[in-house]
Amino acid sequence: MNFPRQFTEAAKALLGSEYDRFEDALRDRPPTAIRLNPRKGAAPPPEAEPVPWCSTGYYLPERLRFTFDPAFHAGAYYVQEAASMFVARAVQARVEGPVRCLDLCAAPGGKATLLSSVLPEGSLLLCNEAIRSRVGALTENITKWGHTGSVVCNNDPAELGRLGPFFDIILADMPCSGEGMFRKYPRSIDSWSPDAVRLCAARQRRIFADAWAALRPGGLFIYSTCTFNAQENEENVRFFMEETGSEALPVPVEDGWGISGNLRYDFPVYRFLPHRTRGEGFFLAMLRKPGSEPPLRVGARKRERRQAAVPSQAAGRLISPEDFELEMKEGTVRALPRVHADELAFLASRLRISSAGICLGELRGKDFAPTQALAMSTALNRRAFPVIEVDRAVAIAYLRRESLLLPDCPAGYVLLTHGGQALGFGKQLGSRLNNLYPPEWRIRQDRPAED
Repeated sequence: MNFPRQFTEAAKALLGSEYDRFEDALRDRPPTAIRLNPRKGAAPPPEAEPVPWCSTGYYLPERLRFTFDPAFHAGAYYVQEAASMFVARAVQARVEGPVRCLDLCAAPGGKATLLSSVLPEGSLLLCNEAIRSRVGALTENITKWGHTGSVVCNNDPAELGRLGPFFDIILADMPCSGEGMFRKYPRSIDSWSPDAVRLCAARQRRIFADAWAALRPGGLFIYSTCTFNAQENEENVRFFMEETGSEALPVPVEDGWGISGNLRYDFPVYRFLPHRTRGEGFFLAMLRKPGSEPPLRVGARKRERRQAAVPSQAAGRLISPEDFELEMKEGTVRALPRVHADELAFLASRLRISSAGICLGELRGKDFAPTQALAMSTALNRRAFPVIEVDRAVAIAYLRRESLLLPDCPAGYVLLTHGGQALGFGKQLGSRLNNLYPPEWRIRQDRPAED
């Protein structure tokens, strides 16, 4: 692995005598970590070691074949780089009650699913991705995580800024030069250049400026990158503070974690360097916007008189139907969290919403077919359907969207589970199960030999 001369020179200037250890670490094998979904009750794998700054994060002794683990597809855990889980520590240090939170650059969904797990109950999380081609992967991961308070949208940061001071928290995991991913994706070294660093730093400033207006006075802006250079990190944060009068806030850490501080100035920032911490390159700073005001108040939603059209069995598919408002549009029934109904209507009138609430089912003739989103949701009432626990071989076949023969299965719609985790729905017709797993989600890789 050969690094560009300009990268080496800049890193030596930044790290001084630590550079040789830093370079050796970049040539080493990167660690593998996962983060459990606390709402789905999965246990950590044997021999896993806790990630110290995230209560649901674990290092694995070796990388597994996640594609062929049914629990992965069920949203029981997310494969995530350990250093980036530090976002949980930052949020939990400063947030105590329900908030409106924006994940500004959310795809593919690692930090968005983390936020949905650590934000206080009753919070609203808007997961935005500006690049349309990446929205599908984000929506899939948010759906699998199953949190009812998460919304996905596809908007430019400037469009979000025009909402006004709607959010209490904004997380901006910025597109960057990706130096922290060199050992994980060695090919990315070839695309690195000083010009790329300058372009990324300028883009980060533009994104910050566009989104800043969407944060209420007194709100928190969490800025992060997965790169090492000071230009995209300390220099940008200093620029933001000077431009906005914002304050950089400390996050409590322990000495044994090996997290580095500011390498240029005296305000608090948090750097993860691979020769000091067990993780990839990561940088985080938390800024507080001057002032103290509540977030933008939205008007009451205009209720549509369409409730009579909702199929009678729809509410029974939820554990607590009283917590939701049901709406039916074009044959699809959706459950929206009642506590966020007015806010969701406000956002829907101004943004391109890809996913909100829970899609409970779709009318297909006389059938009211359940959806994959319902199967993944932690609000699903499992008593509404026969539950069929299947072994690993059948689970993999289902996730590959293969035809299944389950002769003892009851007729009609059934929920398939493996290890207690919901995989999705099927419809039993005679001895054959009609596989309802989404075609775009199916496993496409060849089966491993042990299967």
